[in-house]
Amino acid sequence: MYFAAGQEALPDTTETLEILNQAQQNLQEVAKNPGLISEWFSGFLPDVLNFAFQIVIALLVYIVGSKIIKLLLKMTKRSMERANADVGVKQFVLPLMKYALYVILIFIIMGMFGIATTSAVAVLGSAGVAVGLALQGSLSNFAGGVLILVLKPFKVGDYIIEYSGKNEGSVSEISIFYTKLLTPDNRLIIIPNGALSNSSLMNVSQMDKRRIDLNVGIAYEADLKKAKDILYQTAVQEPLRLPKEEISVFVNQLGDSAVDLGLRVWVNAADYWTVRCSLLENIKLALDANQISIPYPQLDVAIKK
Repeated sequence: MYFAAGQEALPDTTETLEILNQAQQNLQEVAKNPGLISEWFSGFLPDVLNFAFQIVIALLVYIVGSKIIKLLLKMTKRSMERANADVGVKQFVLPLMKYALYVILIFIIMGMFGIATTSAVAVLGSAGVAVGLALQGSLSNFAGGVLILVLKPFKVGDYIIEYSGKNEGSVSEISIFYTKLLTPDNRLIIIPNGALSNSSLMNVSQMDKRRIDLNVGIAYEADLKKAKDILYQTAVQEPLRLPKEEISVFVNQLGDSAVDLGLRVWVNAADYWTVRCSLLENIKLALDANQISIPYPQLDVAIKK
């Protein structure tokens, strides 16, 4: 049956009646045999219930496993504290142990769903090779972190100076891939472990005491013995110096415009900067009070008319 152009084509009435008759026959068959629906549900529902039961069991295993992992981490942390392990070792080992235990837990849950763990390990191994090639820098940082913990060039709390990147500060954290430094002006510096383990650095806090070396220039016409005595007495009066260590005052160099006097004082490493600044200030005030001048560069300019 066709209609004029511009009008929608309606479905053929004969075809529609055939479709309705077929649907009616199907309904009559289902009504005569209600067991078809029950058979379908009886075959489908057990699979759904079994899958839902497995999901519930997997969730319970994950919850219980997470609590066990937290308990193991807490026990490990306490045992490391009893053994007086370094803070950096705890910061490195505990996260690594946490990741490894969660990987094991995931493998256990995969086994519950019938996934072969050997196949998963093989796939992860092959994928790990590709990821390892792509993340060579991260792996070198991990290896550098292990070297830092084993060789112990520094520990958390030490003040270090890293020469290649000209970074310095107190070590606040040694993580798996990075070491964090906190500068005296409260800035955070993050250095990759790989670069830090392969660069030259100075550990200022390794020793308990440090020596302060000062260089003070005086005029050639000044009283040398008096100036040396002023430096010595200023050092003696410093309350934070180590009294059992010797104070050294000597002529270090005869410069172009000044006699350079050297002063050496031993202090605790924590008091280094405090004592150094205090000595410089007190020496300047004492020399001024005794009319001993400290030469400085001068330039005389003659203007010809």
